[in-house]
Parts: sequence; C-alpha cells; structure tokens
Amino acid sequence: MPITPVIDHAVINVDDELNQAQHLFQRMGFQLSERGHHSMGSSNHLAIFRDNYLELLGYEADRQTASRGLWQVAPGLAGLVWKTADASAVWQHLQQCGLEGEPPTAFSRPVTLPDGSTTEARFCITRIRGSALDYGFSFFCEQQTPEAVWQPAWQVHPNTVQALTAFVIASPQPVQTLALYRQLFNCVPRMDAQGGYVLDSGTCRLRVISHDQAGLEFALPPAGQNAPAKMVALCFQVASLNQLRQSLTQGDIQWREQDNALLVTQQQAQWLAMRFHL
Repeated sequence: MPITPVIDHAVINVDDELNQAQHLFQRMGFQLSERGHHSMGSSNHLAIFRDNYLELLGYEADRQTASRGLWQVAPGLAGLVWKTADASAVWQHLQQCGLEGEPPTAFSRPVTLPDGSTTEARFCITRIRGSALDYGFSFFCEQQTPEAVWQPAWQVHPNTVQALTAFVIASPQPVQTLALYRQLFNCVPRMDAQGGYVLDSGTCRLRVISHDQAGLEFALPPAGQNAPAKMVALCFQVASLNQLRQSLTQGDIQWREQDNALLVTQQQAQWLAMRFHL
C-alpha cells in the first residue's frame, strides 16, 4: 500500500518541565490548549494551526506511569508524526518494509471545547521501529476525532502563526538519514537551494541537512565530528512579522532578523531553534 507523506504534528519532549515550557511558548505568542492528560500517563499542551500542530509533551509527577512508552528520549524536538486515516493499514505496510514497531495503539484524553462542553480526543498510532531512527521517535497518527483538535478558536495566535512549515533534521550523512523515508514512502526527496534535502509532506516539509548547514541557518552550536543525527529546528508561517515582533518583545524573547524571517535561537527557545517567515 503506497503511503503519502503528510506531517500531522511535531512533538517537543519537555520531560518534567511542562510548566516552564507552557510559560515560555505563551511568552512567544502561541495560544496553547489547556493541559491535556493522556490515558497512557503523559500530559501535554498543543498549539493548533491550520492543518497541523505543535505538541509540548511532558509528565506530571502524580500522573506519570511506570512505563514511559514512546517517550524514552532526551528532552528537545523529539517526535515526527505523520497523518494516516488507517493505522492498521500502516502497520501492515511497516511490516512489509521491516520497519514495524508496536502494533496499533489506541489512547485518548479529555477535552473541554471552546463552548464549555466536554468531549474526548481519540487517537490510534502506529510507531516506526525505534531502532530505525536513533534521534527521536516517529509514528503515524490516526486522528479519530479531529473536531476535538482543530477548533477555529484555538487556531488564532497572538504571534499570528498559521502553520508549521518545516521539520528540520541535522545529520552527518543526510543521504543515509533519508534512506528510511525513501523506504517508507517509496519517493525520492529533492535537493534544496541550501544543499540539503527536502521531502514534501503536506503543509509541513521534512528537511534533512548537514550539521554545518544547520549551524549556519539556525545559529546552532558547532556539532562534533562524530555527532549523530538530531531533530533541531521547526519553521512556521506567520501572517505578520510585525505582530510577531510585538509578541516576542512583550514576552521578553530575543530574536535575530534573517532575510524576511525571524529566528529564535535554541538558547532562547531552550529545546530547539525556531524560524518564522511570511
């Protein structure tokens, strides 16, 4: 079964610093959902965009389960999540590719909608085998209740972000890192003008670039000669750079001007680098 690559959301693992992450991203001008609590023990906040979203994933001490499941990874940008309408069909495809992780897993979290009514957000996920990528986790997410996620009232952000547009992986060998996605989607990524590779994947594209290129573009600290692949940055489309500047200024967040874009460095955003563009 051919699978079309479409990125559903990006996950930042903030571990036990969910309160700090919530405060930081609100200072950057993101409207965050109320704290959600998954049936598997994790907690989160979401920043919902047009057709994808950003997830701050962490744990509260009194809710954390003994098993951390998917999220046994270092804090930082850690999860690349793909859309699917059928997690069971994807599981079969992963088996055929030799990339299967856990079988489809269903879970949920309670949600209070903007009108005050309550519902439940339900998901079924199929994970790519963890040993296939040692720089985070990746899975396919069947959104069984999209109306419990993409509410228009939640898609309006003071910083005017409208969409997540790029998920960036830095690698010592970009072609080797891309091999997984070529196998998974049976497609050929294209080279971009900066010398990296791009996999078109819906509104948000996947970029795989060298550590040197990541340093140049996102002001990341130099990576060691043997540095492994790492998820390092996200890019966002905004409606107004001026309103973004106002949000960052009000939140006491420093930024760098970058050719019709603004860069919030990893030193400011703590877990990753973030670029905002029109």
